[in-house]
Amino acid sequence: MPKLGLETHVVDNNVYKNSVKRFKDAGIILPSFAELADPSQIPQSITQALVDVDPGAAASLNLFRVHWFNEAGGRGTQKIPDHIVLPKSLTGVSARIIVLFGDLFPMIQTHKVLAAYGCLAPRIITGQFDPITHRAVWPSTGNYCRGGVAISKIMGCRGVAVLPAGMSRERFQWLENWVMEPEDIIKTPGSESNVKEIYDKCNELDADAQNIIFNQFCEFGNSLSHYLCTGRAMESVYETAAGTRPGSRLRAFVASSGSAGTLAAGDYLKEKFGSLTAVVEALECPTILYNGFGEHNIQGIGDKHIPFIHNVMKTDLAMAVSEVSTDALNVLFNTKTGRDYLVERKEIPWSVVEALGRFGLSSICNIMAAVKIAKHYDMGPDDVIMTVATDGAELYRTERDKVLKETYSTGFSDLDAAEVFGRDLMGITTDHLLELSHLDRQRIFNLGYYTWVEQQGVTIEEFTARRENHFWTGLRELIPVWDEMIAEFNSKTGLRKSTGAESKV
Repeated sequence: MPKLGLETHVVDNNVYKNSVKRFKDAGIILPSFAELADPSQIPQSITQALVDVDPGAAASLNLFRVHWFNEAGGRGTQKIPDHIVLPKSLTGVSARIIVLFGDLFPMIQTHKVLAAYGCLAPRIITGQFDPITHRAVWPSTGNYCRGGVAISKIMGCRGVAVLPAGMSRERFQWLENWVMEPEDIIKTPGSESNVKEIYDKCNELDADAQNIIFNQFCEFGNSLSHYLCTGRAMESVYETAAGTRPGSRLRAFVASSGSAGTLAAGDYLKEKFGSLTAVVEALECPTILYNGFGEHNIQGIGDKHIPFIHNVMKTDLAMAVSEVSTDALNVLFNTKTGRDYLVERKEIPWSVVEALGRFGLSSICNIMAAVKIAKHYDMGPDDVIMTVATDGAELYRTERDKVLKETYSTGFSDLDAAEVFGRDLMGITTDHLLELSHLDRQRIFNLGYYTWVEQQGVTIEEFTARRENHFWTGLRELIPVWDEMIAEFNSKTGLRKSTGAESKV
């Protein structure tokens, strides 16, 4: 089976017919990518029906909530995605750092369900995945596989999560409640940095024709869904912020590497606003920055490889942040002592401190990276840096308890809070940051050869084609084609017409 997800025609008619039947029987309507990028295009009959649907349930209509515009504390949508502008009292810099919250996505409370849908939908409408006979395999370091398992459950098919054994207990607890069989959770050796072991397990599973591997690291549906949906969400938030301050400039977008799907939003913003695209990784495993290796606990950002869908040649900055800082800030942000210190001693508004609970470990990493960028370029109050809070701190309670036990065994004191605030926020420096030259980009791009050509069987032509920008701009032509195929698929199930919500595509 082709692994790159670039088909624009039905590959297997029998598989396609089976999918139409399963979706019709299960009452599943596929949203188009255009609707997920701009939920105002979702028909009113569907938005009204969503009011009665629990965002946390495995309900098919929740596919229409796989976007950034979900209402905080409600079941509707809002015109502008939920976000926060971090104050100087917290970041220490004048530049405005804007963070979009990913915890309002349905079922898994993280934006990785968008990547899962972006990989799955093209496979369904091109007859490459049969929900009646196939098992969907979702390789991940945590959140993507949860999104895949959630969507698999909606389709009534087996969803298999492949993730490192060292990920947080909260991730496994969620999976245990959602998979159909206990063996559908496959633990690979290691932790966040052991992506190679995930690939090896998937290659083993791929020998069984009933297993379809949805590899987020090389499926362009992941990249394209973020380019369009996350890119436009960022655009709407920035334009709102810029409207309140004439002279604003969107200077940079930063995100951790992970599968590199979210980084595609940087391409969108670069084309719209000329902003820089920056990637951050763990200092304990700085693969992009230093060709380094190691292990770390900034869960959700992966490393020791260059994702196939990373547009390296359009990346402008690479930097690293230490897990020591993200672990410590997770304690500062989510303990009573830490929060009291921020409010009473640093006079940070309670509304901001309360929102810090919506930052998981990779979210904290992204914020620290944004501060490094602001300091590196001496940015002022007209400058804007945007990033995402992939998930919230609730996924890392057990990780926080470990840090408290191992580092603050006598309790996290006011003095500890002051030390963490001074060292890990106000003390952020511009070290471990590199402005990428053409040669730097070539070095990083070439590093991917060993994973994709030597290990994963990608041809040298497929690998090198990604060096050219027209390859990436050409990919975007797939989106309207896929949307037309989604409309055709929905017409065959007859469900969209029955709701009075004919597709606009």
